Amino acid sequence: MTAKPSNISALMITYNEIGHIKEAISNLEFADEIIVIDSFSTDGTFEALSTMNHVKIVQRAFQNFADQRNFAIDQATRDWIFFMDADERLTQASQEEIVETVKHNNGIEAFKIPRRFMFNDKMMRFSGLQTDRVFRLFKRGVTKYRKDKLVHEVLDFTGEFAVLTHEMLHYSFSDYESYKKKTEHYGCLKAQELFKKGKTPNAFHFYIKPAYKFLANYVFRLGFLDGREGYTICSLNAYGVFFRYKVLEKLLSGAPE
Repeated sequence: MTAKPSNISALMITYNEIGHIKEAISNLEFADEIIVIDSFSTDGTFEALSTMNHVKIVQRAFQNFADQRNFAIDQATRDWIFFMDADERLTQASQEEIVETVKHNNGIEAFKIPRRFMFNDKMMRFSGLQTDRVFRLFKRGVTKYRKDKLVHEVLDFTGEFAVLTHEMLHYSFSDYESYKKKTEHYGCLKAQELFKKGKTPNAFHFYIKPAYKFLANYVFRLGFLDGREGYTICSLNAYGVFFRYKVLEKLLSGAPE
């Protein structure tokens, strides 16, 4: 796509991403180096990566997303970091924009990239997802991910940033059960966050908060316009709120998650 060097380290953390990994890595060819931190995948992801001579692979036990991402940053050697998840895809235009942004940088040290959520190859345009923008491109050494955010990790950056023009596609799930499982995994990590902060759940958290989450995304943020897929997404996101507080309740009682 472009002549190297790009001065970019492309980073990815993985666990059981065999269905995504080859295409995801092919999206990162613009980078000087590609580094993958794999959490001991059991589905062939590590073996597939091992056949890619241009990819550096490190196997490391997963604790939480922020910890794993920060470890990945420590492995990078170039001046700029670009993070991508295995279930995300960059268009040719977005790849070119990333390279040009670094090449002709005007002093801004971090950039967000807009994402479009895909469900069964259908683009979700509403359902609370229409303003999804995430930090993925930033200068090495200026920031890391907040250690107190175990899931939906937050880049600890308060300086001036810009938003890239071209979107990234997010193939987060292909069916109800896979997204439910991911929602529950995130719910467990979020419950651990709340537990460390000394939060105690009550009826508001179990009933009002999930109901509001559903109404906000399905009605006020027009999820109904995404059809059946919109209803599924909004319902599972509301369920995720309920689930995290049920896990928190178990943590407080001393019962296993």
